Amino acid sequence: MTVIDADAHVIENDQTWAYLPEDMQRYAPAILDQLSGAFGQTNRGNVSRQWVMCETHIQPWDRNVNQDQTDEESRNLTNVAKRLAHMDELKIDAQILYPTIFLSPCAREAVGEFALYHAYNCWLADIWKAAPTRLPWAAMAPLNSLHRLREELEFCKANGAVSVFVRPFECERMAFDSYFWPLYEIAQELGLAITFHAGNGSYQNHKFLEPHNFAKFKLAMVASFHGLLEFEVPKRFPELNWGFIEASASWVPYALKDAATRLARKGKRLSANPLADNNIFVTVEVTDDIPYIIDRAGDDNLVVGTDYGHTDTSAEIEALRILREDGKVPAASVDKILGPNAARLYNMG
Repeated sequence: MTVIDADAHVIENDQTWAYLPEDMQRYAPAILDQLSGAFGQTNRGNVSRQWVMCETHIQPWDRNVNQDQTDEESRNLTNVAKRLAHMDELKIDAQILYPTIFLSPCAREAVGEFALYHAYNCWLADIWKAAPTRLPWAAMAPLNSLHRLREELEFCKANGAVSVFVRPFECERMAFDSYFWPLYEIAQELGLAITFHAGNGSYQNHKFLEPHNFAKFKLAMVASFHGLLEFEVPKRFPELNWGFIEASASWVPYALKDAATRLARKGKRLSANPLADNNIFVTVEVTDDIPYIIDRAGDDNLVVGTDYGHTDTSAEIEALRILREDGKVPAASVDKILGPNAARLYNMG
């Protein structure tokens, strides 16, 4: 069986921004070293000393980097061979690569957003060429430049992308807003999944929720999932796959129950198998009560990821092995979650 890590990351670095044209270098993120004052902590309890600045927006940089379990060249993908060797140790056949810096907003200007996203996409395209069967990736979509969307996503699809990275809030809108219909139409046509990843693309929402990452990054995912169902967006795009990545899955039964109630008020019904009927997939974590989730939502649309390279609440570098060996989940369900479900989500045949 092919084992697919449905959520792995790459840490952007100088190689990423080398793809920026010379006249766009001003948009390259700057890494700032903190020299004095009260230092924060990384997610593993170490001292946090680095910040990244995009335009005038500043966010922690080293707080979410797993320096204990991953080699720098591997997590940065400056050495693809090292990354592949570590994947072999973990018994992972393929990792779906997601960004790090774009978990938060990085550009207010449309031209700056396109420049950063295109540079990133070109960088991932070249990484993919070094290991086409093992390092597929999630594309960045220039949502503030819809006139350039098709060309960019066609390039990404031709160079190894299997999904489009979308944060729960984009362009100061929610996922069910008709503004995103062009994105969904193009993704459906190209066979790219729409994968919502824990993060937040709204400057307004991001700033308001600054002290509370759970609300800012995780609850936003629940709201987007619920909104897609309540407003029946997947019915408009019946061939499109949707993923909800890195927010666990314990909330799924609650969200399904509430969506069913709200649809009933409109004289509508939620289907008996809402994940499968709407092509929606959700990542589970090893700390989830997975048997309970399977009982409520089935096991055909659950996937798992290691969050490779990060150290946030979903990070478990050996999550795939643990899921297989702990015996709490039926073996048949584990086999689906470790590979075939993710292959369907990402249209990996």
